[in-house]
Amino acid sequence: MPMSTSTSLSDSPAVPFSAAATLADPDRASQLDVADALLTLLRETGTEPRPDDQLEALTLAVAADRPVLLWGEPGIGKTAALTQLAETLDLPLTTVIASVHEPSDFSGLPVLGSDPAQQGVPMAPPDWAVRLVRAGRGLLFLDELSTAPPAVQAALLRLVLERRIGSLQLPPEVRIVAAANPRASAADGWELSPPLANRFVHLQWVHDHDVVVRGLGGTWPRATLPRLDPRRLAESVAFARRAVCGLLAARPALVHRLPANETRRGGAWPSPRSWETALCLVAFATAAGSSRDVLSLLVRGTVGDGPGLELLASLDRMDLPDPEELLADPAGAELPERGDLRQAVLDGVVAAVRKRPEKDRWDAAWTLLVRATETGAPDLVVVPATTLASLRRPDWDVPAAIERLAGVVSLSNRADRSVARVAAKAGR
Repeated sequence: MPMSTSTSLSDSPAVPFSAAATLADPDRASQLDVADALLTLLRETGTEPRPDDQLEALTLAVAADRPVLLWGEPGIGKTAALTQLAETLDLPLTTVIASVHEPSDFSGLPVLGSDPAQQGVPMAPPDWAVRLVRAGRGLLFLDELSTAPPAVQAALLRLVLERRIGSLQLPPEVRIVAAANPRASAADGWELSPPLANRFVHLQWVHDHDVVVRGLGGTWPRATLPRLDPRRLAESVAFARRAVCGLLAARPALVHRLPANETRRGGAWPSPRSWETALCLVAFATAAGSSRDVLSLLVRGTVGDGPGLELLASLDRMDLPDPEELLADPAGAELPERGDLRQAVLDGVVAAVRKRPEKDRWDAAWTLLVRATETGAPDLVVVPATTLASLRRPDWDVPAAIERLAGVVSLSNRADRSVARVAAKAGR
């Protein structure tokens, strides 16, 4: 007689309770079910809109479709930020640990066809690349980039720049973000090769105490794509091109400057490729109305600190009012609040008068200097006032405005003489 194949209820595998079922009927749940329910509760967190410059810079670069590399110490939250970004943007996240892959995993594995002499040998892509193509969109996260050996970094060049893995082309809707630890804190770390480093926007990822505390309490900042103003797109592109081209025309040495230091070569440095990225990011930041701090993170992370700061200064000068417009209506002039920008405006006004010295323009410049004294730091007008006074022609009457500035200039001169006397005594 054949044996029965039926099983008793006690022999069947236990079906784990859901977290809700465990909380609703705790007496029937096993200890492992209770542990799973507790873990589920710990994972339940929310998000809130919160100003975060580094998060905004990341989302702006992702929106601009530029590969981003997050630099930060281990445990700083780089992976968690990318996971939350993918969830917020509703993009499937594909994580690839670069250091545990072979070069062929990114360049493609050779596969023999039926007639290699006629068809060649195709390079088969890995499964994760195939899944991205099938999805048509996604966020590719290349983690632990600084622990990838040079051969793997070389294989990544085409993936990061051309979005190709073997014979497969990733869809345009796939964004690439990488993460790396500084060499000093990386496990068997390598410096990034200059060709690979120059393909990324480098963002230094640091923790914010308040964000961490509030996040551990259950609420993290929400990563959202920037809102681009469709009415400012053409204006933003023109502004970015004018800024970058104007700087490089005046400073041709900045077009391409490979750092001599090996560590700096593995970061952001200026090249035609990275300047193109900087131009793109300036346009996106302008269209999104991003703050100067966010723009600073992006441009310095693309072309390096020195060239990036020069570009920011160039952008500031582009926003300055035209000296001729100020001379045409000195009483209604709006001067910048920042001291360095106000100084640049006043110097520009005096330079305009020097270029075309006329009595009415000279008088208008004095009116502007008086307005600057009334609305800002008086010491900023000392040098422009002294220079403007030297431009007076013998037949020009002294305007009454000079009397209102005489005290400021006199006080500054006395202060300069006092400093000189103190320095002379100290040098004896």
